[in-house]
Amino acid sequence: MSNAPPAADFARAIGRLDATALVAGSMVGSGIFIVSADIARQVGSPGLLLAVWLLAGLITVIGALTYSELAAMYPAAGGQYVYLREGISPLAGYLYGWTLFMVIQTGTIAAVAVAFARFTAVFVPALTPDVFLGFTVRLPSGPIEMGLSPQRLLALGAVIILTLINVRGVRTAAVIQTSLTTLKVASLAGLVVAALALGRNAHALAANFGARFWPAGGLHLGVLPAVGAAMVGAMFSMDAWNNVGFAAGELKSPRRDLPFAMIAGVLTVTVLYLLANVGYLSVLPLAGIATAPQDRVATAVLEGVFGGAGLAIMAAAIMISTFGCDNGLILSGARVYYAMARDGLFFRKAATLHPQFQTPALALIVQAVWTCVLCLSGTYGQLLDYVIFAALLFYVLTAVSLFALRRTQPQLERPVRVPGYPWLPALYLLLTGAIAVDLLIVKPRYTWPGLAIVALGLPVYYGWRLTAQRAARSAEPA
Repeated sequence: MSNAPPAADFARAIGRLDATALVAGSMVGSGIFIVSADIARQVGSPGLLLAVWLLAGLITVIGALTYSELAAMYPAAGGQYVYLREGISPLAGYLYGWTLFMVIQTGTIAAVAVAFARFTAVFVPALTPDVFLGFTVRLPSGPIEMGLSPQRLLALGAVIILTLINVRGVRTAAVIQTSLTTLKVASLAGLVVAALALGRNAHALAANFGARFWPAGGLHLGVLPAVGAAMVGAMFSMDAWNNVGFAAGELKSPRRDLPFAMIAGVLTVTVLYLLANVGYLSVLPLAGIATAPQDRVATAVLEGVFGGAGLAIMAAAIMISTFGCDNGLILSGARVYYAMARDGLFFRKAATLHPQFQTPALALIVQAVWTCVLCLSGTYGQLLDYVIFAALLFYVLTAVSLFALRRTQPQLERPVRVPGYPWLPALYLLLTGAIAVDLLIVKPRYTWPGLAIVALGLPVYYGWRLTAQRAARSAEPA
């Protein structure tokens, strides 16, 4: 359903390597360097810490395999929005796009920008988190101090600069993304090597991989709620792997390269994340991970290996990582709003491309404005909790759309088919659904408001529909 006039074509500027870099670069942000501290506090044992990361990786790999069929079937701008629209209904697609705009994509961009500013403060102490102009907003998840601080100003600046880069063309943005992803993957690999080869600590190894590897009493069903709640951080760190589908209209060979990029990117990052956590446990005892200052686990590890220089090395690596991550998120997210506008479900002018740069300029600008509002909250953990539950909800629905399309559209060309169908996508649906239900029970202050955000999209959807219908009637000849 498209109510917009024909638009200029996107520039087909993203190759297979660029697409894979977009997957890996969008995944590797700040989470892997930070969230292991919170996971360690929640699960209380080295074995469960690794189990959480392994399970998150397994779910994400299965998700990439599941999405590969949908991505090859619908290689157009919008990605998951299109899969839900075609597989379930236009309403389902819109609710995803709405939630993506309100919290999933913009919240992730804001959280990563805040992390970028936080680690830049290592080199520029004047970039404090102290709010000098603001007010307090009380949410179900707790109070948030909205306003300006030196760190938040830098986060705003990063979002604005990256948005302007993306407005000026996907070729430049793709080159930046590939370059920064190469640097960040090399940095993460360097962290793993430093921890496993240079920083191995006999005390930490004995404490983490000895009798206390598993929780007291061993593995039992009682640990499942804690594991489910701890999955938030790991799943957040694994998230955004599907963003390459949003920019499918700009891939040189989307039917071939989309599935490859999703699977190769996810597998690469999953292996690196697991090795990084093994490295953490090889240098620090679990208590050291859980109590790392400001949750900077990777920084604490490198300080243990290189002394004071480790702080600067890790801060620089995370600055590169977060900046590159936000570039990929900004690039891809705007393509969803462009697709929604083409369907008459977003600002009409967002359905057009910049005449010179062939980018969805207005969609990029609107995305940046709302992201900057979220940056003013200065939060990381709270945004993370809101983001991941909403994302899980739509991962479940997208798996459902795969089954629906197999039944309702069996004649459609499927260049790629999910291996192990129907069991593998069914397992993905079961695992993501189980985590979402667990979060509803264990973290209700975050998950129920997340459902409320999705529900708020219902009247907005019908409002857009009504506006589009009126515009269509007014355009008819008298």
